[in-house]
Amino acid sequence: MTSEKRTSRKGFQGEETAAKFLREKGLKVLERNYRCPLGELDIIAREGQTIVFIEVKSRCSDRFGLPIEGVDERKCRRLSRLALYYLKEKGWEGCKARFDVIGIMMGNEGKVEIDWVRDAFDFRS
Repeated sequence: MTSEKRTSRKGFQGEETAAKFLREKGLKVLERNYRCPLGELDIIAREGQTIVFIEVKSRCSDRFGLPIEGVDERKCRRLSRLALYYLKEKGWEGCKARFDVIGIMMGNEGKVEIDWVRDAFDFRS
C-alpha cells in the first residue's frame, strides 16, 4: 500500500471517529468533506444555534508532534476563508460560528485518543 493510500485511509478513519464522537456529544453533523473552489472543510456541525467548523487531524504517533499541532496560522487563515465562503453560500452570514479542532491519535491495538479543542481559534483574515 502506498503512503498516500495509508494517509487517506487514516484521515478517513479519523474523520469517521470524529463525526461519531461529535454526535455522541450532541452536535448535529451538517456536512462532511465540504468542497468548494477554495478547498475543503472536514466537518461542519451545529451545536444549538452555533455553526461549528471542525478540522480533524489524525496521527499514528507523536513523532511529529500532537495532531492538533498540525493546525498552524496558515491553516487557520485558510479555514477562515472556507468558513466565510460556506456561510455566504448558505445565506448564514449573521450566524454565530466557531472553529474546533479534533486531534485523533490512533495507537496500537486499536487504541484511540481524542483531543477536542473547542473554540480553537477566531476568524483570521
